[in-house]
Amino acid sequence: MSKKIKKHYSGIGGQAVLEGIMMKNEEHYSIAVRRSDGSIAVDIENYRNSVFEKLKKIPFIRGIFSFIDSMILGMRSLNFSAEIYAEEEQGTETSASSQKSDKALTTIVGIISVILAVGLFMVLPVYLTGLVAEQIRNESLIAIIEGVIRLAIFLIYIVAISLMKDIRRVYMYHGAEHKCINCIERGRPLTVSNVMRSSRMHRRCGTSFLLFVVLVSIIVFFFIRVDNLALKIVIRIALIPVVAGISYELLRFAGRYDNPITYLISAPGMLLQRLTTREPDESMAEVAIAAVEAVFDWREFLLNEFGYDYTGEDEEPIKDEDGDGFLDEDADTADSDSEDSSI
Repeated sequence: MSKKIKKHYSGIGGQAVLEGIMMKNEEHYSIAVRRSDGSIAVDIENYRNSVFEKLKKIPFIRGIFSFIDSMILGMRSLNFSAEIYAEEEQGTETSASSQKSDKALTTIVGIISVILAVGLFMVLPVYLTGLVAEQIRNESLIAIIEGVIRLAIFLIYIVAISLMKDIRRVYMYHGAEHKCINCIERGRPLTVSNVMRSSRMHRRCGTSFLLFVVLVSIIVFFFIRVDNLALKIVIRIALIPVVAGISYELLRFAGRYDNPITYLISAPGMLLQRLTTREPDESMAEVAIAAVEAVFDWREFLLNEFGYDYTGEDEEPIKDEDGDGFLDEDADTADSDSEDSSI
């Protein structure tokens, strides 16, 4: 007989990298990467910015600094995976000077990526709208066209990169990351079998956050109108922290409560995750489990939150109402007053 499991917030979040996954739990984070020989390299580090931690408790401000934290950890994770690949290609351990050079290059690439993202998603829609502004002469319609262009660029970008072979594998690891967290938060032992049966969709996903950013920007910019093109671009860029702060609160709200409103605002992001996640194979699930277990005691979590003392003998996986063997993300919701971690 099928039954639903109430979701409990675990506090862990993660990110997919090349042939691996980063998982963060409070100030600890781990990066697990699959080597070419089949083994899993795991690196465990601490990360805590005392200034950010204080600011991350302030509504509408915390989203900005949570996003910055995610970018910093993302670059560190990419550095580690790049070092693993460099070692395997060279057949020797990467030197300290080489590691420093790789980190500097990754940082530069990260900065350039942010600049390109701002230009692509904030500046370009304003410029393209300006080309037809003289013919339309309706400020409301111009604002709507700008928003539609911004959304179209974002969706085209997501679809385009999903066609790349390497990105598809990253998306598979992204799916494994979500599956691991869903498995834990629904009270199931963290085994490969249970992870593979869990949903690859999660409400706190970074994909949903980015979509919120695009949609919120459309609404915010609709009410802020200036005629000067240069000033309009400056305002768009200056308001990015405001848009990010609002978007984070929406994401946090959607992942915390279970009602028709949260289902409605979560639906677009969950739908988009069908593009940014793929069903992983079991080897990817093993990497995700290794990353989780390096920083999170899921057995203690099951005991404290679900009263389940796992003995190592797994049960038949619980199925949801559609009987497909998957624990669908949108069937349950988080239930905690803890601070959310972005995924």
